[in-house]
Amino acid sequence: MVRRRPSLDEEAAVVSERLAVLLAAGVSPSTVWGYLDETDGRSVGERSSIPDRLRDIDRAARRGDDVVAAILAGASTSDQDDAWRGVAAAWAVSTEAGSPVAPAFRAFAGVLRGIERSRRDVEVALAGPVVSSRIVFALPVVAVGLGIALGFDVLGVLFGTVAGMVCLVVGVTLAALAVFWVRHLTARARRADSTPGLRAELVAIAMSGGTSAARAVDLVERTLVRVGLSEEAGGGAGSIERILTLSRRAGVPAAELLRSEAESERLRAATDGAARAARLGSLLLVPLGVCVLPSFLVLGVVPMVLSLLSSTGLSW
Repeated sequence: MVRRRPSLDEEAAVVSERLAVLLAAGVSPSTVWGYLDETDGRSVGERSSIPDRLRDIDRAARRGDDVVAAILAGASTSDQDDAWRGVAAAWAVSTEAGSPVAPAFRAFAGVLRGIERSRRDVEVALAGPVVSSRIVFALPVVAVGLGIALGFDVLGVLFGTVAGMVCLVVGVTLAALAVFWVRHLTARARRADSTPGLRAELVAIAMSGGTSAARAVDLVERTLVRVGLSEEAGGGAGSIERILTLSRRAGVPAAELLRSEAESERLRAATDGAARAARLGSLLLVPLGVCVLPSFLVLGVVPMVLSLLSSTGLSW
């Protein structure tokens, strides 16, 4: 049986979990990436790109180079690598703030698992509408095949007459438009915050090391800009400030409130994704009615009628 290739969120979560365990056991931050290369590279499957990434980070850590830069060097500009940019941000924040690295990465692994669950829920909800749309796209081809099976000279009409060529151009154009339209709708349904709750989680990590609220927020904002997640990290400075204000007024630890807010953002992201997937089923009816069904008619039904007229000696 072919193993499913793990997503980048899963890979980053595996690394974060192993990192937390090894660091908590006393492994030095300068050598821990080498142990990760030996364990995580195999645990996520042979087809994963994770071993090469970890070896590069390990070499940088042993040389005393910037680990964050090494993590970012292996991340593409695609939003698919946001999880690894998040790992870089968690490492930068925890080390610069003097926070315990092991608990920070144990919490961060949970964040990545939650994000991955949300994405899978959306994909499951999208599966039905996407499969239905692919079946519907076969209608124009089925129409042509049906005409041929019934004995009509559909291909002769489509490629050998002026009216048939017009039908062919119109039908193919409508089918192509439907494909583009459905892909656009599906992509929009999948589009979501790739790292919901990350900003609040990072501020909580920074404050767990005893850093003041103002310095923690500043550190997180600088780090998010550096790793390229300033716009994608969820929430915002205003949201964080409201939570910190509530913490001061109520006299309760800010870190727990921030983690609660991060979890709420992830739940909202999952709910929004499921809602978009549910709406997709209705939205797909629009290109079906506007493009696919007319394409079915002009590629299948009209050529059959023209072929029938031709066989009876009538012209068009």
